[in-house]
Order: sequence, then structure tokens, then C-alpha cells
Amino acid sequence: MELGSALQFLDNKSILVTGGTGFLAKIFVEKILRVQPNVKKLYLLVRAADHKSAIHRFHHEIVGKDLFRNLKEKCGINFSSFISQKITVIPGDLTHQDLGVHDSDLLQLLCKEVDVLLNLAATTNFDERYDVALDLNTLGAKYVVDFAKKCAKLQVLVHVSTAYVSGERSGLIVENSYRMGETLNGVTGLDVNIEKQVVEDQLHLLRLQGASDKEITIAMKDLGIQRARLFGWPNTYVFTKAMGEMMVGELKDIIPAVIIRPTIVTSTYKEPFPGWVEGIRTIDSLAVGYAKGKLTFFLGDLEAIVDVIPADMVVNAIIVAMIAEARHQQPQTIYQVGSSIRNPLRYSNLQDYGFRYFTKNPWINKDGKPVIVSKVTVMNSMDSFQRYMAFRYLLLLKGLELANAAFCHFFQGVYSNLNRKINWVMRLVDIYRPYLFFNATFDDLNTEKLRMTARTSLVENDMFYFDPISIDWEDYFMNIHIPGIVKYIFK
Repeated sequence: MELGSALQFLDNKSILVTGGTGFLAKIFVEKILRVQPNVKKLYLLVRAADHKSAIHRFHHEIVGKDLFRNLKEKCGINFSSFISQKITVIPGDLTHQDLGVHDSDLLQLLCKEVDVLLNLAATTNFDERYDVALDLNTLGAKYVVDFAKKCAKLQVLVHVSTAYVSGERSGLIVENSYRMGETLNGVTGLDVNIEKQVVEDQLHLLRLQGASDKEITIAMKDLGIQRARLFGWPNTYVFTKAMGEMMVGELKDIIPAVIIRPTIVTSTYKEPFPGWVEGIRTIDSLAVGYAKGKLTFFLGDLEAIVDVIPADMVVNAIIVAMIAEARHQQPQTIYQVGSSIRNPLRYSNLQDYGFRYFTKNPWINKDGKPVIVSKVTVMNSMDSFQRYMAFRYLLLLKGLELANAAFCHFFQGVYSNLNRKINWVMRLVDIYRPYLFFNATFDDLNTEKLRMTARTSLVENDMFYFDPISIDWEDYFMNIHIPGIVKYIFK
């Protein structure tokens, strides 16, 4: 299989990107515009009520970001006109037919012009409301495929999922697809239409009962966890993403399609510059909590592999996979993009990097004083965590409950506050537990074949790097990723 020139492929192409304001979408847009200014058009679908709102989001949440500084320097005074020429912002909603685009002329134009459709829209919140996650991650994938079928020139549909659709399985996770209705635990009866009806019935019941917005939100979050675990998935996010993959596989027919499954996406490794990040992800929140002196223990297996991959490598993999599929159409290919096979990183490494970085560069608290960090207590099982919580907090909570009863609810505020915090921590632990004790590696055989093909036949192979073996994790975390997170928080 020959890939030829990526820049030649991108020349005069029209690419529709959903989830235009997302982390990976921004990096993709910047990369395309920087390396191939002769791309014909990037259509960015932005969730907004109208064109004015979409344009506002585009300027404030996309091109207004520091991410575009190199492109701005390259274009100089022509930056605004270049952006206006190359990007069309489309107000829409992935949870509706025709992607929520109401302008009939624009719809006709898209169906006539789009060469590549990249679906990056998703909610990545593990604890999302089930109705929201089902609409966006599952039914949104259906609407994307439906729209792709209307695009006369379409060469490839790229659907970005997550490697963690594998759930809590251990061992080697291969790049296999999910059949419609397939479950992780063998329970039968998974049907997207039934799931949609379950949501509608529950919402109808809650409204009949006069539930408040807050109560509805809590109930929808709980429903998502319940439905996910019924079929073997640990949380709403990966459950709805797995069903989204099923939708793509079931409905695509003859459309050339690939599915990209990144692992934990971190800050940029090289481009457009090292360390650009947006949003605080799971491992980043642990680092920040530790730096502030608020994380006094770690729950998990320090020797477990934590599979991370820099965002620019994910975007490069998307582009190369896109080219490979468009030029050599094959049955649906799945690419798992991670590091656990090629260059494994362990939680013990992260602990070491965090301790060393924040010892040398301490966090400055609200009083202007440096926070002194130390090695945290490690709990390597749920039993040890539950004992810790019982001894440290639950006994205190019980004492407050008794004192509250004895003193006519004098301690009600303190009791309620502590109880709420304990319940919040326990829920977080319950949701993230599968990943703290994750004992699997993600096979990337298809991705490695793609890398090998790129090395031998892609003219601009160095420009579209995505091999994690090149990463020195110590250098990356100490000099790129952690400083990038700190900069993002204090910007």
C-alpha cells in the first residue's frame, strides 16, 4: 500500500469536522491550515443556536487560542483573511438529522463538496447524564453516518472513539469491532432504540413527579451508570461510545470508514509547540491535587500501566489513517492509538515525576507560600481504601451524627457538609476505580502497520509522526506536560 504525499492529498480538499470547539478538533484544524494552506475548505460544525453564536464561539474558543500563535506569525497581517477564506463555521447540533443544519443551501453545498468527514464530537464526562451522552455519543454517530451517505464526493468517514470501550477487560485488548447489540458481559437485549425509550420513559416519569432540574440530573446520571453496568461497561461515557461504534459499523454500508481509538490524550509533544493543553483530565487533576497538597493518598496499582498519548500524535494518526483509507479502501479498520505496547508508562513513573517536579517548582498557595510536597500514601486495593475512609472520616461522621441528635441539630451544617464531601469522593472512586486498577494493554497492530506504511511510502512521514516509542517520558512530563498543565491553570 502506497500513501504518497499527504500534502498532495489535502490539497483542494473540503473537510467537515464535527465537534469543532473540542481539544483534538482545534489541533487538527491548526495542523491542516499550517502545513497545507491550499486545503480548499474546513467546515467546522459548532453547537450553537444561530450563526452569530457559532461565530462568537469560533473566535473565542478556537482561533483566539494560543494554539494558533505560530499560524498567526506565519500569516502575519493576512491571518484573518486567510481564516475567513479557509474556514466556514456552521451552527448545528449533532443530535439532530442533517446535523442540525437548517440552511438548505448550505446543506446542498456540503453534500456536494465534502471529501472527508471527521467526527470528533463527544461528551467525555464519565459521569454524564445518560440522555445527554446517549444523544451525542451514540445517536450523534448515527446522524453523522446518515449525513455521510448524502455526500456525493465523500472519500472517507473518520469516527473518533476511545480505546476504553473495552471496559474492564484485562490482558491484551485487540483492535476488534463491536457488533450491534454485543455486550461485554454476555447479557442479551442491548438495543439502542430500547435505551432511547428507557431514557424517555424515565424523563417522563420524573416530570410527572415534579422533580427539580437538579433531581432530574442526578437521576439521569444514575440511570447511565445502571444501564452501562447492566451490560458490562463501567460508566456512561464508554458505554455510549461503544454503542456509537456499533452505529457506525451497522449503518455505514459501502461508505469508506475508519475508527480511531485514542487512549488518554495529553498535551502536545511537538506541534504546533510542546505542552499545549486545554482542560484538566484525570491524571492531570491528580497532579494538580498533589501539587496543592490536597492529595494525601493514591488509590491504585503503582505498577499498572497508564496508557497516554500526546494530542498531536493522535491528530497525525487521524490524518494518515484518513489518507490510507481514502486511497486504499478496505473493510472498516480500527486503529488503537496509545503507548502501552510500544512505550509503556507506569503510575509509579508519574508519582516520581510529580514529586520531583513540584519539589523543584512548588505550587504557590493563596497566601503566597510554597506548598511542600511529600510522597503520598499508596493504597493498592479497595479494601485498604475503605478501611482508610472508615478510620479517617466515617467514624467522625458517625460522631457528628450522634452529637447532632444530642444537641438539637446544632452540628447539622458541619455534618451535612462532611457527608456530602464523603459521598462525592466515594462516587468518584466508584466511577474511576476500573482505571486505577486497569490491568490491560492496547494492541496496536493495525496502527503499527500504518506507521510502517508511512515510514516506507509517505513523503512527509516526519511531518506526521505518531510513534510513541520516540517519547522520553521523563523529559515529556518534567519539561513539557506538567509545565503545560501549570501554565493552563494560571493563564
